[in-house]
Amino acid sequence: MPNPSHSPGASDGEAGAAGAPVELEGVWHRYTPVSDGHSRDDGWILRNIDLTLAAGELVGLLGPSGCGKTTLLRLIAGFERPSRGRLSLAGRDVAGPGRWLEPERRRVGMVFQDYALFPHLDAWRNACFGLKRGQDTSRVAWLLELLGLAGLERRYPHELSGGQRQRLALARALAPSPSVVLLDEPFSNLDVEVRLRLRSELPAVLSQCGASGLIVTHDPEEALAICDRVAVLREGELHQCASPRELVERPATAFVGRFVQQGNLLPAEVDPDGVLTPLGRLEALEPIGSGGDGSCQVLISPHALSFRADPSGEAEVLGREFLGRQWLYLVGCQRGGHELRLRLRLPLAADHPRGQRGRLALVPGERARLFPCGTDLSVV
Repeated sequence: MPNPSHSPGASDGEAGAAGAPVELEGVWHRYTPVSDGHSRDDGWILRNIDLTLAAGELVGLLGPSGCGKTTLLRLIAGFERPSRGRLSLAGRDVAGPGRWLEPERRRVGMVFQDYALFPHLDAWRNACFGLKRGQDTSRVAWLLELLGLAGLERRYPHELSGGQRQRLALARALAPSPSVVLLDEPFSNLDVEVRLRLRSELPAVLSQCGASGLIVTHDPEEALAICDRVAVLREGELHQCASPRELVERPATAFVGRFVQQGNLLPAEVDPDGVLTPLGRLEALEPIGSGGDGSCQVLISPHALSFRADPSGEAEVLGREFLGRQWLYLVGCQRGGHELRLRLRLPLAADHPRGQRGRLALVPGERARLFPCGTDLSVV
């Protein structure tokens, strides 16, 4: 069996094999000229991005549609030049002031959302496409076996299932022994069972191939499930890059807490007796600032709230989803007109029908987190 870490030698001028696989420093990018004004809608797709990918690491790029995730991948791959800043691969600058290295010399593999396989080539020739003429193909045979495609070498893309096409696209990206693989929502077109299986296999496959990975997704559950760290972007800005546990337990901004765990963000006021919210007075964790009048925002996890049926209560069940082991409820709060998400686990959770009234409370032992005012409560 071929050595999974085998890779073609990097010629002079190519991204080498020392240093962090990916490092971005002060990267800005835009596709259109900057307007004369100073509004945020000034054409910048990415704003001052600092990000480092460690060797052997799988990092998720998470955020709403249009936040700049795919653009970031295109800059790393060399399909776009950054407007400002520096980008290095394996310790060597590949983009920046006075420096540019062509995509084919960067040792970067790319897996596209639509696979981008060549319909006129069979699986074997698709997988070999990125290799140089005369290059050893034993690694391709090893990859096809590793990815469960052995025996399908002579099939064309239209003769493969969606999951097999995705595996073939990954094999093609890994065949030239890249130091880093970029994946742009690779599982979005697959059914649930195949998606769950492939995403659980991805970290092990990258590890066996000696490659680091950057994976774009807009699904927080997917990013938290498989990534070593997750970088959360919004409107071209990097809000936080941290381990999945840290993102959930210590979100750096209100948006991170709102987007990653679908947290509830409510207006609040701090006074000597605690934090006053539409749900009553709460104990909060690590207040990080408030307005001069004591105003702030409080972030409450959907798991941190309870609902008790009460015909005279100020809350009402507006909608619900059964998720197998828990109920997801959308509950309207009469005080302030807020809508809150609750995740109540079975078997302790009661089955609350739509329209049922009740009272909301913080689960004993759970705590909220404070953030300064001024954050847009919406998640685009």
